[in-house]
Amino acid sequence: MRPVDKYSDMNSSLVHQLVLFRKWLPVFGLTTAAFVFNTSEFVPIGLLSDIARDFHMTEANAGLLITVYAWVVAMASLPLMLLVSRVEYRKLLLGVVGLFVVSHLVSSVASSYSMLMASRIGVACSHAVFWSIASPLAVCVAPKEQRSTALGLIVAGTSVAMIVGLPLGRIIGLHAGWRMTFFYIAVVAAAVWILLAWSFPKVKSDNTISLHKVPALLNKPVLMGIYLLTLVLITAHYTGYSYIEPFLGQVAHLSDGWVTGVLTLFGLVGIAGSVLFSRYYDRNPSVFIRCSVTGIAVALLLLYPALFTFGTMIALCVGWGLAITIFNLVFQSEIIQQAPHSTAVAMSVYSGIYNVGIGGGALAGGIVCSDISLDAIGYVGGAIAVAAVIYCFWKLLPLLNGTEAK
Repeated sequence: MRPVDKYSDMNSSLVHQLVLFRKWLPVFGLTTAAFVFNTSEFVPIGLLSDIARDFHMTEANAGLLITVYAWVVAMASLPLMLLVSRVEYRKLLLGVVGLFVVSHLVSSVASSYSMLMASRIGVACSHAVFWSIASPLAVCVAPKEQRSTALGLIVAGTSVAMIVGLPLGRIIGLHAGWRMTFFYIAVVAAAVWILLAWSFPKVKSDNTISLHKVPALLNKPVLMGIYLLTLVLITAHYTGYSYIEPFLGQVAHLSDGWVTGVLTLFGLVGIAGSVLFSRYYDRNPSVFIRCSVTGIAVALLLLYPALFTFGTMIALCVGWGLAITIFNLVFQSEIIQQAPHSTAVAMSVYSGIYNVGIGGGALAGGIVCSDISLDAIGYVGGAIAVAAVIYCFWKLLPLLNGTEAK
């Protein structure tokens, strides 16, 4: 009887593992989609010099790709979600990824800067809807006891985009041309579409998006505090990060290979940030908030001084990458907690504000590059970040602690 029982136990275990895998497959599909979407968002940062050279313009002018993309996402997030609020989530998700694929195919054959910009606007519209629904959907389709893990996986997809996507896109661009980078993103996104079409269940929204919910959200001091902090700090972050590729090449005088390596390292530490968040955040959220906000400010202020040695530059990139990853995790989690019945609306507003910060930072960084010096992007970004730190410590943290106490 024992061999039979052992064989039966093995079959039972295998069935259990298959069922568990099937439950997690939609979350893995969303995580992969997050990776592809964020690779697309970040990849122009790694290709900025090549795009500028191809279209005979400065890096600051080419950087408008980042600004316009971000501001389209910002302006389109809530209106598009209101427009598609009645669409069943599975159909909506597949439609968004489909638009993403088509837009990248147009980018891959762009013969002019205006054509490239138009295709990026198409990507931005798909991005606006995707990031309004991705985190809530991950929490919805994951096993109930593993919702925090599901949210962590979505943000990990963002980190992996920095680790693998941005550097790989840059490598492809250096060797085959930046257009091929966009083509390969389209190919990977098409594979993700197939995975989601096969694995993702129908999800009926019980969180209907309507315009009348927005004023109620804006009347919540904690949410308004999170939105304001995000706007200021992300503006600061992208003032420096948007031009990190030309900064490392022209100011730090690193070779193309080392620039790619540093960008990879920046994203790699994001995995460590995700692990730290999932294990320790619930024990002391204030520590994570303080460290992430302060870490971004310190990293920006020390960006130029850190060039003194290679080791200090690496240490700075590790700290900076860790801080921005934890910041993203912390405040997505807080928004879901603060708006449990209006999550899609709250995340849509958050996504819009976040992208105003990205666009504002890219624009500010471009102005610094044109009118002051590329060397100064860290100082300008750091000054903005200091204002965010002051606001966080003296205004937002007491608000958050008050809601946690309740």
